[in-house]
Amino acid sequence: MAASHHQRHLILLVLFLAAATASAHNITAVLDGMPEYTLYNSYLSETKVCDEINSRSTVTCLVLTNGAMSSLVSNLSLADIKNALRLLTLLDYYDEKKLHSLHSGSELTTTLYQTTGDAAGNMGHVNITNLRGGKVAFASAAPGAKFQSTYTKRIKEEPYNLSVLEVSDPITFPGLFGSPSAASANLTGLLEKAGCKQFARLIVSSGVIKMYQVAMDKALTLFAPNDEAFKAKDLPDLNKLTSADLVALLQYHALPQYAPKASLKVAKGDIPTLASNGAGKYDLSVVSKGDDVSLDTGVDKSRVASTVLDDTPTVIHTVDSVLLPRELFGGAPSPAPGPGPVGDVPAAAPAPEASAPAPSPKAAGKKKKKAKSPSHSPPAPPADSPDVAPADAPAGDEADNADTKKNGATAAVMTFAATVASFALAVAPFL
Repeated sequence: MAASHHQRHLILLVLFLAAATASAHNITAVLDGMPEYTLYNSYLSETKVCDEINSRSTVTCLVLTNGAMSSLVSNLSLADIKNALRLLTLLDYYDEKKLHSLHSGSELTTTLYQTTGDAAGNMGHVNITNLRGGKVAFASAAPGAKFQSTYTKRIKEEPYNLSVLEVSDPITFPGLFGSPSAASANLTGLLEKAGCKQFARLIVSSGVIKMYQVAMDKALTLFAPNDEAFKAKDLPDLNKLTSADLVALLQYHALPQYAPKASLKVAKGDIPTLASNGAGKYDLSVVSKGDDVSLDTGVDKSRVASTVLDDTPTVIHTVDSVLLPRELFGGAPSPAPGPGPVGDVPAAAPAPEASAPAPSPKAAGKKKKKAKSPSHSPPAPPADSPDVAPADAPAGDEADNADTKKNGATAAVMTFAATVASFALAVAPFL
């Protein structure tokens, strides 16, 4: 019996170690200090594809040199560049040995682009084939697609979790590019088509749509409740809100930063909204479980249901319920901030300018983090390594550097070590 217990606990320890280390990679940190990949690395951060990569326990990144990346991005929008990077990200582990030993010399594999739901048929797959002369080539799964990209060399391997390989050219196919862009989008039209007609009417009648449109040029994440959310039986009567409170409520449904779903999944702490002010009010937090992401207001939670538009630096999500800030619906709400000048969203605090009383003692006990004002201008091919946002930030400042990420990685390792130590002490009596 003792031996049986001993074996079981050893198995549990092994499984625990495997699970804890499964998603420990950071693709932007891996490429930091490699000047030949600075452009690829900077676009990983700007489009937040790095967060999608880092959320995967098993992934292979096909990396382009600055020269190949320059040719790819020259005439593309950021939305199209994002899809190109996704198609270069394979959701399986391929190192040099595996590439040269494919079964039957050819294999189809899934990419990040397939997970977006935008890929028609199997267009989100990539064909890997061993060619004559020992070359390994990559092509779209589209019928008749040419092998335009070939394996060049390995960059980094973390066996069975992360493989980073250099390839000669991007992988493309007709129809990959031409994604909807924020510049050409009709915001109300997009919302109505997505089943958010009531929300569209409210932002137009209140004038908040102009605040959204101004913010879209800098950075905006919008959470649009669907029409069913406004029919919920427990929804407070929004008709009783003052004009200022309604504006604050609608501003609360937007972040002054670019946060696609993958970035929300790794968000930490309280996140400021367009309604937030210097006192730290009108924040929300994120609760993630697997692929599900929910927003916690302190009063209720709402699931992020779908993505309507993703065009850096703007992303529009739908949510299942109206977000109710505790400042308005928490029982003893503080007065809502008054609306700021229409058409102007201050960079430092994108909230209405009217002063508000100090928060309640309960709220005052928490220190809130101030939001950064990210810059989202597309980078030119640099000679020096660009600044790259840390993978654990929902929408990072481009000025964050590699040291920040390395410090974060060190902290994660220390936390992991402490967890393992605690686990070992817990199972020691049984060994």
